[in-house]
Amino acid sequence: QLWNNYFHLAVAFLTQDSLQLENFSPAKRSSILAKYGDMRATIGASIRDMWYSLGQRKIEFIPGMVGPILEMTLVPELELRKSTIPIFFDMMLCEHRLSGAFSQFEDEILRRLDSEVEGGRGDEQYMQLFKSILLSCCQSHPELAKPGEDFVRLVSELLERLLDYRAVMNDENKTYSMSCTVNLL
Repeated sequence: QLWNNYFHLAVAFLTQDSLQLENFSPAKRSSILAKYGDMRATIGASIRDMWYSLGQRKIEFIPGMVGPILEMTLVPELELRKSTIPIFFDMMLCEHRLSGAFSQFEDEILRRLDSEVEGGRGDEQYMQLFKSILLSCCQSHPELAKPGEDFVRLVSELLERLLDYRAVMNDENKTYSMSCTVNLL
């Protein structure tokens, strides 16, 4: 319970509005960075390190921590994304070693990705980074190469459709909304 509370608190801290530097003017962003640095990268590294310190207990946090980790990786900060997206591969690997598949992880990430993108999070850069990092990780583990590649392709296609749908729904011209809806379904 203590570790669960730690992870949830850390993710809540990292994702709070007052730390989302991209929402500030360039002058204010520079001032904050000069004075405090980007605290998101620091806490993200701490979360990553704590995750890897869990050892055999990681499985107890799957699928429960998939959503919070996804929320954290969707923060639009490149270094944070690069350092935390590999946690997903570790979750896949943990579940696969225990059960021979990673279906709980897969179901949870697909369910949560839908709601996060609908809520305005995620972008093209995230999709490309997610794809390249996880493909690289999966290809380095023979037991996860094929199922991992299939999973990454599935998530990438879903993310692409969700981003297209969000863009069309936010556009004043709704000409392509039915096409995007059909593609998403």
